[in-house]
Amino acid sequence: MTNEINPIEEDFNAALSRYKAGQDLIPIVQDFQKIIQQIPNHFAAWTCLSWLQLLLKNNEEALSAARQAVRLNQQDPQARMNLSLALLATNNKGVRDHIELIKKMSMMMPDVKSELKESVEDGLSRYPDWPELTKVKKWLEF
Repeated sequence: MTNEINPIEEDFNAALSRYKAGQDLIPIVQDFQKIIQQIPNHFAAWTCLSWLQLLLKNNEEALSAARQAVRLNQQDPQARMNLSLALLATNNKGVRDHIELIKKMSMMMPDVKSELKESVEDGLSRYPDWPELTKVKKWLEF
């Protein structure tokens, strides 16, 4: 067995690093789209793509990506939070169910709450008056 890293995972990690470094979001979106074209069931790439689309206020695209992320991994709280945000941003129903599931996950797995709290803080630092994220933050009691 070798310790080689899959080239797609290298691309994923590189895109994530560029996001964390505060680089322009549009090329990073394109990077995640390329990853998804190569591996359509890469739920983490769908989750990242939905978050980036939300930050760019591309709410319909965010909704589509978040739905796909949740479809691929129903246990991922970040994907559910992104879906909740996209549902709110597009005036769709179903937000409460996702928020309740996230709360349950947070109670069962303490790391989830701290990771989501970091995500909320990151989102509000990049988009300070993000109305949907402000609501979700209040509902999740962060």
